[in-house]
Amino acid sequence: MTGLMLYVMSTEWLLIGGVIAVIVVGIFWFIGIYNGLVRARNEKDNGWSQIDVQLKRRHDLIPNLVETAKGYMTHEAETLEKVTAARNMAAGARGPAQAGQMEGALGAAISGFFAVAESYPDLKANSNFLALQEELSSTENKISFARQAYNDSATRYNNKRETFPANLVSGGFEKAELFEITAPEERNVPKVEF
Repeated sequence: MTGLMLYVMSTEWLLIGGVIAVIVVGIFWFIGIYNGLVRARNEKDNGWSQIDVQLKRRHDLIPNLVETAKGYMTHEAETLEKVTAARNMAAGARGPAQAGQMEGALGAAISGFFAVAESYPDLKANSNFLALQEELSSTENKISFARQAYNDSATRYNNKRETFPANLVSGGFEKAELFEITAPEERNVPKVEF
């Protein structure tokens, strides 16, 4: 009888130990998934911060560029106003989706501005204008690289939060918006003519 009781008691302890082990593994599994989602969200947020820095730089350069051009482009007030209005709208955008739309419109306005500036040889020869134009071009490249890095991290984050088993835990993690160009003019490849 004692041997049978020991066997039953050891089986109960094994069962209790197994249940406790499953619970502990489940807790660590949950913690691992949750921490992975937090890391992915932080990487995505950092990527957006990098874009935001470059967009601010772009927005700060544009008024200087417009101010430099004003003295030369006296008959082009409408073009200058379009650039300024587009810059103000882009500066007020919130979130990647809205920023992508507004930045696309700003890019189109800047392209129109530079197209008009081509017909002002004195402006094209102005050293301040050339320096600002080069600075803006450099900033555009930085924005492009930052956008690619952000969209990559946002996609990794979205994949992590939407795939099994993380989707069981990811209820409090919002889907990341991608920073996409929405202006059709921005998607077109520039045509070079000689």
